[in-house]
Amino acid sequence: MITTAQIRAARGLLKWTQATLAHRAGVSTVTLNMIENETVRPRANTVAAIRGALEQGGTEFLEEDGVGVGVKLRRAVQ
Repeated sequence: MITTAQIRAARGLLKWTQATLAHRAGVSTVTLNMIENETVRPRANTVAAIRGALEQGGTEFLEEDGVGVGVKLRRAVQ
């Protein structure tokens, strides 16, 4: 499961607004805002849709490695 911080960071790396990510993930902007602000606990399928949209956009999520979690842009295929 990705964290809300990773969602915000990935969206920032892609320079997407909340509206852009919400549209690409098929969720409402209000829902995404509440998830990012941690005012609701999202359903697993909602997080999966958000993660899928961000990964399709070009990000890669880094899982816990003993130091922490993260997100990065994937290298462009040449």
